[in-house]
Parts: sequence; structure tokens; C-alpha cells
Amino acid sequence: MRLEPALAPGLLAAIRAPFVARDATPIDAPVLQSLGLLLDLAGEQIRERLFVVQGEAGEERALRPDFTIPTVFAHIESAAAAGRYFYEGKAFRVAPAGSDRDEEFLQIGLEVFGEGSAPEADAEIAALAWRAAVAGGRKDLRLVFGDVSLFSAIIDALGLAPPLAARLRRGFAQPRRLRAELAAAKAGERRATRGGERIAALLTGLPEGEATAVLEELWALAGIEPVGGRGAEEIVHRLAVRAEVSRTPDLTPAQADLISDVLAISEPPAETLDTVRKLVGGGPTLRSVEAAWQARLAALSSAGVPLERLTLAAGFVQQFGYYDGVLFEVRSAALGEDRPVAAGGRYDALPARLGAKSVAGALGCMVRPGRAAAIGGAA
Repeated sequence: MRLEPALAPGLLAAIRAPFVARDATPIDAPVLQSLGLLLDLAGEQIRERLFVVQGEAGEERALRPDFTIPTVFAHIESAAAAGRYFYEGKAFRVAPAGSDRDEEFLQIGLEVFGEGSAPEADAEIAALAWRAAVAGGRKDLRLVFGDVSLFSAIIDALGLAPPLAARLRRGFAQPRRLRAELAAAKAGERRATRGGERIAALLTGLPEGEATAVLEELWALAGIEPVGGRGAEEIVHRLAVRAEVSRTPDLTPAQADLISDVLAISEPPAETLDTVRKLVGGGPTLRSVEAAWQARLAALSSAGVPLERLTLAAGFVQQFGYYDGVLFEVRSAALGEDRPVAAGGRYDALPARLGAKSVAGALGCMVRPGRAAAIGGAA
């Protein structure tokens, strides 16, 4: 495991300072996390980036790849309506083959719950990440935004059949799958039926209890031992969802071309929104997104973030698929877009998915001090 070099104490303190100033509750998240939960939230593709270990009961666990999920659990356990939490500690991710990336590295971050979903709150968190990143001394930084609600507004403006629109919204968090569907539609091909969908078609006509028993019997006959912490009941449910998805309409080549053109837009926020409007037309959802961005940009400017360093990329999503609003990365031209210095965003629905009864807004950000530093350990 490649370890990140340590930073000089003074430089680390400067990067940490914007977070300390938020007067948040310190938190120490468990190092071992549920592998099954991480796969559910980010998809099977994240497995290759995780350090998987055996838990005390023999179940598969993962060394924490970030702090958001354990911080959500800590807030739920607190039973508080609102809260702000500060963390600083090591995270762990397997480097891609042939990469020289650090696999054990320091993260500093803040997670905020119960303070609503106003655009100004998005701006506050993004400005915090920007200040921490800039404190490392780099002069080549940009703040790149994505917005899940913008993609949803684009789909609304296209007037697609509701099942197709719903499938595309779900697919936005899985770029590889969405790109494959767009490519197939452009070529005039029907979406390929995956093996899981054929199995789903056989099982979904049965009551879930009976379908679960059938799947367990198939495993026994084939001598299969399931891995990843998922049982037969959960797999049956996921197959049923997949079967429903497979019955939705296909995109036309023209629709696929238009969506691809929109997802390729990456310009300053005002220009991105203007280009989107020209391509797909207006509509009430898009106007609402535009109004939110006007408020967000005004708040970012008031917080001292230089607006000329901002980009809004219509197709930008992050590896963890729980973000459901604005998301962002602070990127360095020297490091490239695949090594962000800082990142964060809004994930309002995640607390409920993890068992919270009522949390009015959830968002956060983190900085990688080793990447923020302009000298030593910056790779």
C-alpha cells in the first residue's frame, strides 16, 4: 500500500484552518465499513478501488474510502435535528493499475445536516473547500461543478416517455452504463438484454419469498457461494427492479445525439445554462435550476470565490452515486481532472436511505492536503 508523504505542520495547519473555523463537532469514523452498503451506493464498479478485509464475524468489510457514510450514521445515532461534523483522518483506495497514486492518504472534511437545501448552503460548502485547497499554495486551481437537478431538467425539457425519463435519471449516476445506452441508441440498436434481466424475467412472476427460495436452490445446485454481503432476498429485489427497467422504451438516435451533446457541455455556469437552453428549450424545471444557480453564484462571489475560475459541466458526476444535487471538485491543472484536490456536494436523500427519519438537507466537502500542497506529496 503506497503511503502519502507527510506535510510540514505549518502547511497542514493552513489547509485545516478553514474547517476548524466552522466550529463543528469533531468525529472519529470507524476504519472498517460495510462492503455491501458501499456497493449498493456506488455500484459494483467501486469494488476494484476498495481494500476488502474480513470482519470479526467473517463478513467482508472495506477500509473506509471516505468519511461521508460513517458521518451520516454518527448523525443518525445522535438523534439531533441538525449538526455539523469535522473529521481528519486516513482514507484508503486501491490505485488503478499502473498508477502511482497514494493508496493511504489524509482527508479533512466537514459534513452538515438539517440546515435545508438553499443554494446559498451549496455555495458555503463549495467556498469552504476552495479556501482549504487554495491554502496549499497552488495557483492553478479551478472549481468544477455538476448538478443532478440540471440533468433532470434537461430530461424534463425533452418530453420523453415517463419510464424512459426515469431510467435515464437513474442512469446518470452510472456514466459507463449511460454512455453504452446512448451509443447503442445512436447506432439504432435495441438495448442488449443482460443475463440478469433474463433471470429477472423468470423470477419476477413469483412471490418474492418463492423467488428467493428458487434462487437459493439454484445456488445450491451450482455450488455457488454468494459474496459481497448480499443475500438471496436482496438479489431477488434488485433483479425485479432490473426487469422493470428493461421493459422501458429505448431512445431514438436523435434523442441520444441530443443528450450526448448536452452532457458534453462544460463552460462557465452562465454559458452552460444558456447553451443547454438553446439545445433543449426552456421549461419550468430548467427555469428553477437557472434561478438557483443565480443565487449560488452570487453567494460564491460574496464568499470570495473568483467566478472566472468556475465551470459547470453538465455531465459531471462522482464515483459515489449518492449525490443528488449540486456536486463539485477543486482541480489542479498540474494534477489533472482524475486527481481532485477537494470535492463535495449535496446528498439530501442519503440519510433516509441509511435509516434517518427526518433530515432536512445534507451536504459536505473534503480536501486532500497532500494534493493541495504546492510542494512535496502533491501527486
